[in-house]
Amino acid sequence: MAGFRRSDASHRRLRIALFSDSALPILNGVSISVDSLLRQLRERGHSVHLWTSRFPGRVEEDPNVVRLASSHTPWTPGYPLAIPPFWRRRAEFRRMEFDVIHTHTPFTVGTLGLRWGEAFGIPVVGTYHTHYERYSHYVPYIPQPLVEAFIRRHTGRYYRRVSAAVAPSPYAAEILAGHDIGKPVEVIPTGIPLPAPHDRAAERRALGLAPHHLALVTVGRLAPEKNQARLLEAVARLQWSHPELRLLVVGAGKARPELTRLCRELGIGDRVRFLGSLPREQVDRVYAAGDLFVFTSQTETQGLVVVEAMASGLPVVVIRGGGAGLAVEPGENGLMVEDSTEELADAIHRLAGDPELRAKMSERARASAEDWSLESMTDRILALYHRVLPAEPQHDHLRTPRFEAR
Repeated sequence: MAGFRRSDASHRRLRIALFSDSALPILNGVSISVDSLLRQLRERGHSVHLWTSRFPGRVEEDPNVVRLASSHTPWTPGYPLAIPPFWRRRAEFRRMEFDVIHTHTPFTVGTLGLRWGEAFGIPVVGTYHTHYERYSHYVPYIPQPLVEAFIRRHTGRYYRRVSAAVAPSPYAAEILAGHDIGKPVEVIPTGIPLPAPHDRAAERRALGLAPHHLALVTVGRLAPEKNQARLLEAVARLQWSHPELRLLVVGAGKARPELTRLCRELGIGDRVRFLGSLPREQVDRVYAAGDLFVFTSQTETQGLVVVEAMASGLPVVVIRGGGAGLAVEPGENGLMVEDSTEELADAIHRLAGDPELRAKMSERARASAEDWSLESMTDRILALYHRVLPAEPQHDHLRTPRFEAR
């Protein structure tokens, strides 16, 4: 449009390409963040396309989701890896005339987005969601120090090439800056949708909870680095002083058999329920039934489930380390403890025995979660998009109707 000026940019509808190796139906912080952003941007009137890996058995209903051929690897069960060649998709991508690319992983799909951005002169925003070095033990046969060195080198090279780098927490931003990427890292926390109201009594009955039970909730993939064994040990310490405690574990993963065995050894098999992987709306029902949320992972860059639990009014107990405690105000909406069975058990004991303190923290938790709105996240992401856009739009789609002779 001839009269377009940069001052008009904030009102301009954009064509946005999101690239992520992790997307629904995979359930993790990255896939949920990508889905939330996609939905919010579309609500604002922008045209958003997602490029990701094909998931076995997934019938894609969204015409703006492009799924690339993929394969499973022995070290990434449940996480399909997109495989080349991608050149057949290159012309299709170019025809779409995107204004901005936003990558959410720096690996196969994310690297494809970065390369196409460089090839076609499209600005690329890259979000660093995950402290990947903490997951190097999943790569078999190669010594872990070599895997970590490769990840550090690749991460630094990748984010040096993006137009703007984003992290969901100061902790993640500090890690990314430590890879010598040569640019500032903007902190934009992932937003969460506020939960719909639920009938607490009905949700508790559905989960087999009696009125006198005090339900602890934890949510996350079942894996050694998520440290759920620490929580089971804490519950075991409290089983005689607090026979009313019940633990609801939401999530699936390779550590499930080991955690089940540990429950038996600790004598708490009747106090723990493994609910498996649940859709987001069902997780909200579990939050609604709970009394207290406990999170033990030290590998999170943000710990989105902590804020989700707060939004449902659950006080939280979080082990220090990583970015999971970003929203925790100790003594106000929850408690922070060291990675110690004794400290974790003491914190649960304190809240389990003080209903008034739990009620006070519950109110504050709900209020705290309101600061993590999807609207705020989207506002800040859009502002960043417009900062990296060229002064004049490269394409005229969505601005001026295009008429062609027939």
